[in-house]
Amino acid sequence: METTVLKWLNLSLMVLYPVAWFAPLMRAGLLPLFSLDEISVITGLQSLWKSDIFLALVVTLFALFAPYLKTIGIALLHFGLLSRKTLPVLNILGKLAMADIFLIALYITLTKGIGVGRIEVAWGLYLFTACILASILISWRTEKTGAMPRP
Repeated sequence: METTVLKWLNLSLMVLYPVAWFAPLMRAGLLPLFSLDEISVITGLQSLWKSDIFLALVVTLFALFAPYLKTIGIALLHFGLLSRKTLPVLNILGKLAMADIFLIALYITLTKGIGVGRIEVAWGLYLFTACILASILISWRTEKTGAMPRP
C-alpha cells in the first residue's frame, strides 16, 4: 500500500514542480507606494540570464534540474527501471535542490533588512517548498521501507 502511495506522490511532483516554477514566489516593489511585481523561479532566472550567466547556470541547476532529475530517478526506482544503487546519487541531487530555498530565504531577508523595498511572500513559495519537502520525504520513505522492486 505504502509503495503505491509513494509512487503516486512522486509522480504528482512531476506536475507540481513546473507549476511551482511559474507560480509567484513573492511580490516585490521598491517603495510601498508602488505596485508590486510578481517574482517566480522562471522570472528570476530570466533576470539572472540577462545579468549573470554563471549564477543563472548554478541556480538553474539547483532550482530546476536537480529536483526534477531526482523525481524522475525515484520514479524509475519505484517502477524497477533503475538500480537501488543509485539512491545515494539521487539523495545528493535532493540536497542540491534545497540550495534554492536558501537563496530565496536569503533574498527575502536581505530585502527586508535594507528597508528600501517591500516583499510579500506569495503562494508559489509555499508550493515550491512543499514540493522540495515532499521529495525529501518520498526518498527517505523509499529508502527506509524498501518501497522499490528488487532487481
